[in-house]
Amino acid sequence: MLLIPFMGMAQNEKSLVRKGNRDYKKGDFSEAELQYRKSIEKNNKTQEGKFNLGDALYKQGKYDEAAGTFQNLSNEKPDKDLKAKSFYNQGNALLKAEKYQESANAYKESLKINPNDEDARYNYVYALSKLRQQQQQQQQQDKNKKDNKDKNKDQQKNQDKKDDKKNDKNQQQNQNQQQKDQKDQKEQAQQPKISKEDAERMLQAVNNDEKELQKKMAKKEGARVRIEKQW
Repeated sequence: MLLIPFMGMAQNEKSLVRKGNRDYKKGDFSEAELQYRKSIEKNNKTQEGKFNLGDALYKQGKYDEAAGTFQNLSNEKPDKDLKAKSFYNQGNALLKAEKYQESANAYKESLKINPNDEDARYNYVYALSKLRQQQQQQQQQDKNKKDNKDKNKDQQKNQDKKDDKKNDKNQQQNQNQQQKDQKDQKEQAQQPKISKEDAERMLQAVNNDEKELQKKMAKKEGARVRIEKQW
């Protein structure tokens, strides 16, 4: 009597896995994920349900979650074959997530268990090549970033020099203008001031000179001279 509920639970869990497998084959990976999760709820020790769940997550592009699922399964000490496959699938998921170092590590663990797995060996080498490429790209980006920073620093330095030179030139021009203004003011201050009486006398003298010149010119034959005033 005590075995009946347990057998019923086991059959229910297996049926959920089988239903998930059918959905998986049809390409309905989200429904397959749902069925596998239900099977795990029925029996938390179902390795088949967990492994297939990882595959369904991978097919949906949930690479980080899939990698975590395979990692947890490998930690539960399954048999060697399932453990090697779990590490291999974990490597695939991490490779898709562009986590090349972790991916290579997972393939390496799989090869430790099954050294004859040529797929794992190929993927391991491929992950290492992608890792080197990623590192080279990062180094180039760091170099470009440093070069741009140095370039901007040099440009700013040159601009500061130009600004300083311009400021010095403007300052010199201002000083020259101030000196000129001071000189003009000094010269103006040194010029003698003419009183109103002196100005009138100077004007009268000019008029007298004009009259004398006209008298002299009138004595010449037919000569007429017109004196123009200039300002």
